[in-house]
Amino acid sequence: MLKVLLPTDFTVQSDYALIILQRMSERLPLEIHFLHVLNFPETVAFSTTGEIETCGEVDAIYLKEMKTLAERKLKELKNTYPNVHTHLELGKTTDTILSFSKSHQFDFIAMGTKGAHGFIEKISGSETQHVARKSTIPVLSLMCNRSNIQLKQIVLVHDFKESGPQNLELLQLLLQHFNATLHLLQISKKQTEHEAIKQNMKTFAHTNGINNYVPHVLEDSDIEQGVIHFNQMQEIDLIYIGTHGKGSFFHTSATEQLINHIYKPIISFPIK
Repeated sequence: MLKVLLPTDFTVQSDYALIILQRMSERLPLEIHFLHVLNFPETVAFSTTGEIETCGEVDAIYLKEMKTLAERKLKELKNTYPNVHTHLELGKTTDTILSFSKSHQFDFIAMGTKGAHGFIEKISGSETQHVARKSTIPVLSLMCNRSNIQLKQIVLVHDFKESGPQNLELLQLLLQHFNATLHLLQISKKQTEHEAIKQNMKTFAHTNGINNYVPHVLEDSDIEQGVIHFNQMQEIDLIYIGTHGKGSFFHTSATEQLINHIYKPIISFPIK
């Protein structure tokens, strides 16, 4: 059974993440944990009895009302889905999600996202984007309802010159339990030696224990456009892509662009 962390802000995007997990759990046993983070200042903390403690910079009554509201919503989730676990934490949202996932040894994180575009994407991005950038475990993200997903066609987007061993355990489990077809895809901005890339794919597959796959090399303007055009040709159910964790204002991450723009479920994993 895999432990999955589902950070929730009680919006419909969190519901989307739960829906796809429910579809996955039909064939792949999952232990689902909801986490809500109260993004309070560092001067606020929980006492040993769970009470709000503050040095007085923030209205304690307001903080208690927010905590009570969050606890009630988590209880409603627990009543609706008795088999899930619920948690309430204080702290900066991204940092708390990451530290909680590490300390409790989750296998992956699932998050719904509203996405981000243009100036907002450059300045702040989406919370899901930041979690995916820094997470040491895979992050499943999606922007819309995928209750009808079949998980029959999965594409692994990668630069296969990086042929070393990667953490693809979740991918292997999805392929096994859903009997899915795996497409290996490399996007190239210019004409390249397709046979050399396919040889790199063969090395990557052997190194990572992948026995069956369909190789593809696609020339396009960038990775995002390449994935969009590939999906139009193949109708993919899930995108699997690695990240070096280097996204920033000055560095555009292809993985984070996909998370913010593509209406397909995406699983990002940290490249070793």
